[in-house]
Amino acid sequence: MDRPFVAENAKERERLSSLVERLTDEALSLPLGNGWTIAVALAHLSFWDQRSLFLMRKWKKSGVEPSAIDIDITNDSLLSQWLAIPPRDAANLAISSAEAIDRELTEASSDFIAEIERLGENFRLYRSIHRKLHLDQIEEILRDINSTEQPADR
Repeated sequence: MDRPFVAENAKERERLSSLVERLTDEALSLPLGNGWTIAVALAHLSFWDQRSLFLMRKWKKSGVEPSAIDIDITNDSLLSQWLAIPPRDAANLAISSAEAIDRELTEASSDFIAEIERLGENFRLYRSIHRKLHLDQIEEILRDINSTEQPADR
C-alpha cells in the first residue's frame, strides 16, 4: 500500500522541529491574533495530534468510525489552558505529539489505513495539513517582524 502521508507528515514534523529549535522563548510569546501566541498554536497542534493518536488507538480496539467534534468550541475552551502551558513546554509537546502520531500512522497495518481512508477525511492520515497551516502562519508572523526590524536600505 502506497503511503504518501508518511512522507508529508515527516516533512512537516521536521519543519516543526526545526522551527522550534530556532525559536527563542521571547518569540514563542509573540501574538498571532485572537488571544493566540506562537506557543498557543504549538499547544493547539499538540492537542490535535494527541486527539488523533488516541482516536487511532480507540479505533484499533473498536473499529473505525466517524468522530465528530465542534472544532471552534474545542479550540475556544482550551485557549486558557494552552496559555497556561509554559511556552517552551508547549513547543516541546508539539514535537513529541507529532512524533507519536506519525509513528502510529507509519506502523499501522494496511487494512487499518484502508479503513481510515474510507472515512474520506484526509486529515486523519495527513497530519501534515494541519501542521503546515499553522507553521505557515507562524513563519509569516516571524517574517513580518523581521522585516520591520531591518533598517531600510538607503
